[in-house]
Amino acid sequence: MGGEEERLRRWRLVLGGAAEGAAEGGLEGVLEGADARMDAALTALYDEQERRGAGLGASAPRVARWLGDIREHFPASVVQVMQKDAIERLDLTRLLLEPEMLEAVEPDVHLVGTLLSLNRLMPERARESARAVVRTVVRDLEARLTRRTLAAVSGALDRSARTHRPRRTAEVDWDRTIRANLGNYLPERKTVVPSRLVGYARGQRGVRRDVVLAVDQSGSMAVSVVYAGVFAAVLASMRALRTSLVAFDTAVVDLTDQLRDPVEVLFGTQLGGGTDINRAVAYCQTLVTRPADTILLLVSDLYEGGPREEMLRRIAALTAAGVQVIVLLALSDEGAPQYDRENAAALAAMGVPAFACTPDAFPELMAAAIERRSYDQCRITPPGR
Repeated sequence: MGGEEERLRRWRLVLGGAAEGAAEGGLEGVLEGADARMDAALTALYDEQERRGAGLGASAPRVARWLGDIREHFPASVVQVMQKDAIERLDLTRLLLEPEMLEAVEPDVHLVGTLLSLNRLMPERARESARAVVRTVVRDLEARLTRRTLAAVSGALDRSARTHRPRRTAEVDWDRTIRANLGNYLPERKTVVPSRLVGYARGQRGVRRDVVLAVDQSGSMAVSVVYAGVFAAVLASMRALRTSLVAFDTAVVDLTDQLRDPVEVLFGTQLGGGTDINRAVAYCQTLVTRPADTILLLVSDLYEGGPREEMLRRIAALTAAGVQVIVLLALSDEGAPQYDRENAAALAAMGVPAFACTPDAFPELMAAAIERRSYDQCRITPPGR
């Protein structure tokens, strides 16, 4: 294809159907073969006039063919965006209850969130297909996130356990050792002579931290619920952590006993409905037996439907008892979320960090929490903004 033909082809794909019939430019009839099929797939979704006419309609076979076309002609990352747009723009959620549709889609975390929101409406014949979609996404997320999470958390647990008799040079915490021996500074030699060493206590056994994940399962938190369920299962596999998972809307459900299988965890959630953060925090208080060794991760956009002041008092009481409380306004790759700024600012004023976090940053967040150091590098959204 010559340079001028390629230029016209690219402009035709960019401009879409509006380019056909243009008085100038020579764009009519430029596309053929695969290009024409790509253009038709894009037009069916994004061209307003086409959508008012034939479009994709509400026909399951037609939508299934369209899904097959976009998977053939576009990379997986683009397919996922187009699927998400189709569900939102064309209201295809009803069709996702059809097994044939579920077999045609490209599995991704947003689709899982949509399926979980339809869980209670799903007929039995579609349930196994939905589980297969969720299982595929969970397997991919575990492959992507498990190793880094285990490495970061294990290292943080080792570093957080201190000893004054390190056995090897590699076990010496030089930063803490120097600070502990500043009184032994020799100006003439410009050095510190350590009278005692501070090191990492390796190989400790038993539970060293309790982690409670309380996850808001209101509809706006769908993607966060998926990631939180996977991370909870990963953390639950570590003997040094005692991990609990609590999902809530206006009711509270403890999913801890299902953490061996994150797919079961996700199907145990009930996305949608209102939010009672206070009730969830009250339940989490009953799980705290070692406040100084407990990390409470509240995953919520903080839009409280229950008694706000009581919720804030409960969180203040937990922090006063020594519990590390961290609020994740979102656990997703979707950028800065919508959240209740007043509640986030109130929590920040009492020393409770509230920010959004990406899944890739979560392992470092857990490491920082275990070592009680700054979470700044894990933030997407500063508190109170």
